Amino acid sequence: MPATPFTYTFLGPSGTFTEAALMQVPGAADAIRVPSTNVNTALDKVRDGSADAAMVPIENSVEGGVTATLDAIATGQELRILREALVPISFVLVARPGTRIEDIRRISTHGHAWAQCRLWAEKNIPNAEYIPGSSTAAAAMGLLEGDTHYEAAICAPIVATEQPGLAVLAENIGDNPGAVTRFVLVGRPGALPEPTGADKTTVVVPLPEDRPGALMEILDQFATRGVNLSRIESRPTGQYLGHYFFSIDADGHVADARVADALAGLHRISPATRFLGSYGRADGHRTVVEPHTSDQAFRAAHAWVRDILSGASVVPEYISRASPTA
Repeated sequence: MPATPFTYTFLGPSGTFTEAALMQVPGAADAIRVPSTNVNTALDKVRDGSADAAMVPIENSVEGGVTATLDAIATGQELRILREALVPISFVLVARPGTRIEDIRRISTHGHAWAQCRLWAEKNIPNAEYIPGSSTAAAAMGLLEGDTHYEAAICAPIVATEQPGLAVLAENIGDNPGAVTRFVLVGRPGALPEPTGADKTTVVVPLPEDRPGALMEILDQFATRGVNLSRIESRPTGQYLGHYFFSIDADGHVADARVADALAGLHRISPATRFLGSYGRADGHRTVVEPHTSDQAFRAAHAWVRDILSGASVVPEYISRASPTA
């Protein structure tokens, strides 16, 4: 009996940077790929089983965390990050053939794309109004429908290449030429990827109470165990003003003793802490571990405590022979 094809979903339509990230996953080219209109829809497809995994953006080198993803993955049925992908980002301005830049009054694109091209737009099309789009590709494809309420779109170069009905008015319009977006492949909980030595662990930690030192207490769980944080962002829970959770990326794998110990400490402080996954870093950067925070050091320390509790610790001879004081 043939195996059921693996199904991925991604922030669509076809031609988005998210699909480019998905194509970095081994086997994705031969799998079923289903576009989703937004992050929540993509993750819901994973939760209800209609997709095996979803590729969604989580962080941009210019704008920081993608709030839609941070919020959607922090609540609801638990999910796991299986891997990450990095995609260099470049943008083009497209319109219908015959459109001139001076004709543009409204531009549509995704919010993160607009944030990365805002300065270029202000300089070159200062009077253009921004129209939010569900994705860069969707904004560009909307121009082909003919009844859109905008004259131009900002999208990935591949969209313009694959659509002859679009004319490129300007290339490389991003304000930061080295911009990179980080994407994560999200699936249902299961076996964790094996440690590679170049790993990342993501958790969501609700602030247990708003009091002086509460955040420091959370950070100390990592600092005292030699665990570096590559990202930490606060997001409102939506329950009431001043109630936040922290989305954290830590260097290392939960199978590493120092990381496991830090997570245990987090759970003691905030029992609602959510583990989102341990997975290999896309850049392959290996974590530098100090000798006193290595797995070997943790094993030796725990063995020392066990010996104390079992009474097996050797008492120095000079102490055992000492006469009791009067």
